[in-house]
Amino acid sequence: MSEAPHIPVLLDEVIEALDPQPGDVLIDATFGAGGYTRALLERGATVHAFDRDPDAIASGRTWRKTEENPPRLILHPHRFSEMLEVMRDAGVESVDGVVMDIGVSSMQLDQAERGFAFSSDGPLDMRMSQEGESAADFLNTAEEGTIADVIYQYGEERQSRRVARAIVAARPLATTGELARVVRKALGYKPTDKKDPATRTFQAIRIHVNGELDELSQGLSAAEHLLREGGRLAVVSFHSLEDRIVKRFLREASSTPSASRHVPLVAQVDPVFSGVSKAIKPGEAEIARNPRARSSVLRHAVRTATPAREAA
Repeated sequence: MSEAPHIPVLLDEVIEALDPQPGDVLIDATFGAGGYTRALLERGATVHAFDRDPDAIASGRTWRKTEENPPRLILHPHRFSEMLEVMRDAGVESVDGVVMDIGVSSMQLDQAERGFAFSSDGPLDMRMSQEGESAADFLNTAEEGTIADVIYQYGEERQSRRVARAIVAARPLATTGELARVVRKALGYKPTDKKDPATRTFQAIRIHVNGELDELSQGLSAAEHLLREGGRLAVVSFHSLEDRIVKRFLREASSTPSASRHVPLVAQVDPVFSGVSKAIKPGEAEIARNPRARSSVLRHAVRTATPAREAA
């Protein structure tokens, strides 16, 4: 393992929620720099780690204990939305826990050449899998209305049309610095502003390029199918769009449909999750240690014996 392991947000709370025991089989759906995986391995669990980013998988291979037979770390270079099929292909029908840390990783943010952040200039890329349409491809070819819709829907930017108009007028865009400057000028950014207005646009473009919200919904459904009775799900999200999806999923999965005289009678359906937690947020000490943890939210739940619902 590397000498300075990355510490993910809400680590203690995630481990408490998963309660890993020696011999447990768990999934780290968003491997990244391996922070959660390390903690799970230290507690004697076997971890199936997923990541679509080839850099993350390559990094994991450098510190995996290759002398273990069978290995307790199994790396899967796949999207976590594919984990049900991948695990079944690997001969694993059920697991004891699943953890997801949604969104861009610190490792990706800190690499200027990946184009996720505007703190340092880099190519306008943003692709987690390093393949397919890049942010530059999208912004330089899409219609103005499409760009505005993406920025409004995924960045919750009220002035999305103004930003989209400025982007189209400035095309072609090639770097993160260029995009940030265009957005700031369109929105009248002042250095004294508490939050850089480019943040919302960067979030929106990244979510769109990587299909992150659809990925999350599919990943939650896959976890529901893979978790055994008593298995635990822990999901860390970083903005309201993600948290709403997780909250709605757990609410629907843990409730029993109420009877209504206005709809036909159907067979009683028991909840597929129980013990759903409230939103858990980092304390002041963690935020001081890692400012990126400020917006993080953890929600967790326990799988019941009820068969998984059909995928949406």
